[in-house]
Amino acid sequence: MERPIRVLCLREIQDSIKDSVHKLLKDQIDLLELQGFTVQNDSIKHDNGSEFLFKGLYSNLSKIKSFEGVDIAWIEEGESISALSWQILDPTIRKPNSEIWISFNPRYENDVIYSNFVVNSPDNAIVIKVNWNDNKYFPKELEKQKDTMAINDPDLYLHIWEGQLKKNTSELIFNNKWLIDEFDTPDNIHFYYGADWGFSQDPNTVNRAYIGKYKDMNNCLFLDYEINDRPYSEEQKNTSTDLKQLPGLWDKMPNIRKHKVNADSARPETISHLKGEGFKVVGAVKGKGSIEDGIEFMRSFDKIVIHKRCINTIFEFGNYKFKVDAKSGQVTNQIVDKYNHHIDAIRYALEPIYKKGVTGLNANMF
Repeated sequence: MERPIRVLCLREIQDSIKDSVHKLLKDQIDLLELQGFTVQNDSIKHDNGSEFLFKGLYSNLSKIKSFEGVDIAWIEEGESISALSWQILDPTIRKPNSEIWISFNPRYENDVIYSNFVVNSPDNAIVIKVNWNDNKYFPKELEKQKDTMAINDPDLYLHIWEGQLKKNTSELIFNNKWLIDEFDTPDNIHFYYGADWGFSQDPNTVNRAYIGKYKDMNNCLFLDYEINDRPYSEEQKNTSTDLKQLPGLWDKMPNIRKHKVNADSARPETISHLKGEGFKVVGAVKGKGSIEDGIEFMRSFDKIVIHKRCINTIFEFGNYKFKVDAKSGQVTNQIVDKYNHHIDAIRYALEPIYKKGVTGLNANMF
């Protein structure tokens, strides 16, 4: 017989057992037809002596300190845990080999759980990101709901469905200017290719863009393909692609050898190498104000439509921000130099258009 364990199930606020994971556990016991469990009004027990107890931290802080013999403390909705609750709970779970499990959807970077375990993860912690696409039983009804939110409110979509932090929308440079959708690229369209080089731990990126109609909006920028050799989901990867491997990386982009590629001019040796490999690559004209001009041009489109497969481009559009003044808390017009590798590639791709002052579908003539 397995040894009995004591599991303490916690939330910051639990006014009644209905607010706990009691029903969730009961439903799973029934669904999986698990034997030996007795479900009571305020606890769940097993024939081997194991038990699940349910408490709210906020209203039980003094009692929590005296809890003994807890093998596992499971904190549900950990994003709402206060700093005080964590300070009291952490040293309370002290039985040898005991563990604290925390499940949560990230909210703000300074939330105590996110700060302590994601931003500054201790050596004795295991942090696992589990998302909707890890669920092999993900229902079709939720798939429709998810895709609808990606179109209507992509920033909220990134928080609810992709587990990204909530944003102050006034900081977001492309707030209300972009959406995520799945679309077919039309035939006989003019493509714009742009590339940004990887330095140190930055990725090499390539994006393909074109201009067209989306629903009732005539002047939309479509981003249908991306290349990224150091995805944001693999940020521990140490280096980007070696120069000799770049042609193979670029060839993953559809039809790239048939079109001119505007690239970051800061690496002339890389441009020369790719030209020697048969790519039509030129250096973008950079200078004072070129970033701001390029961003303003991108913002001038009715909508920027990003294909759902361009996951790194989506991440950048959801995180590209203006700086906030540390003293006043006011949003400035200065751009944070972060999460911009695909956005830079797109700027370079569009440079031949906005340098000529051409907008809308007329740009497809260039």
